[in-house]
Amino acid sequence: MTAQHSAGLWQLAWRRLRADRWAMAALAVVLAFLLTLLLSASGLIVADWEQEVAVSFAPPGWAAAAAGSGAGAPLNDTDALLRDNPFDPLADDLRALRSELGRPDGKASLPMYGVTDPLADDLAQLRAAHGAGGTTGATGARLATLPFGADKWGHDVLKKTVKGGETSVVVGLVAALLAVALGTLLGALAGYWGGVVDALLNGLYNIFTAIPSVLMILAVAAVLQQKGVLTIVLILGLTGWTGPYRLIRAEYLKHKGREYVLAADAIGASHWRKMFVHIFPNVSHVALVQLSILVVGFIKAEVVLSFLGFGVPVGVVSWGSMLNEAQNELILGRWWQLTAAALAMAVLVTAFSLLTDALRDALDPKVKF
Repeated sequence: MTAQHSAGLWQLAWRRLRADRWAMAALAVVLAFLLTLLLSASGLIVADWEQEVAVSFAPPGWAAAAAGSGAGAPLNDTDALLRDNPFDPLADDLRALRSELGRPDGKASLPMYGVTDPLADDLAQLRAAHGAGGTTGATGARLATLPFGADKWGHDVLKKTVKGGETSVVVGLVAALLAVALGTLLGALAGYWGGVVDALLNGLYNIFTAIPSVLMILAVAAVLQQKGVLTIVLILGLTGWTGPYRLIRAEYLKHKGREYVLAADAIGASHWRKMFVHIFPNVSHVALVQLSILVVGFIKAEVVLSFLGFGVPVGVVSWGSMLNEAQNELILGRWWQLTAAALAMAVLVTAFSLLTDALRDALDPKVKF
């Protein structure tokens, strides 16, 4: 006769998770983002995101079609500079000047806008000879529209968003994992052992929380003195552990005296086993909630670090650097880079939050299946 074993904690959690359709949809979205990140990091996709394939600030194809601008047609840089922009304070003066010159199509020679260039023909020949530098054909013509538009250098915003997600997801996820792991370890030690260990770790916690977070981030950044993704991860991870520490410590103080822990002690379980095999599964939902909160917060913090000059180095794109660029583009009515980065961030953050909430409920031993 075969002995029947009861399902373990993780088996029960997986059953509960599979029963939640929203959780499975969120899991699919998160996995799709991670797969895209891996493909981007390996160079299988968007390896040419820095190629200047369109004119400066080329609009999205559907927006250009709605405005009747002839989506998909090649356009040169001169035409791009002279397109009307409703948010441009000089738009009325530009239209009046065009009318005076008798060229309403915007192709007049306007020295005040830098359009008349004695080297224009030489540049066009150079582009045609090399066939590179961001051009899309032998004539040097660039596209007038792209599916999600282009930035001021003519980079495809869609490819730039995918490449930027590679940096932002790594920063947000890895830094959050580091902060939660550090906070969980220190909180478990403080809550389980108490006494001198608890007093020392609480003193360290008070030091970190007494200093404003921005000053703490700048202090760690000044010590590291190097730009890069790893530096941002260390800055955020080493300064963001205090929240998980406080909650995990409280949970361990509450659980260490319960019956199941006393039973584990009676059968000779080691302290390490009681801390991380018996107690931690019962408080893991707290760590998961903190992980979700920190991923969102760290993606936002990357924007702040990029603005202060401690973010990604020159030549590396992230959602934070895209949003930093987009704040100036909005004045000119160029909203597509902001929309692409914000939409990608919103979808990932929402899916990750839904998945984390479902995991919290699935791992909560008080929830009946």
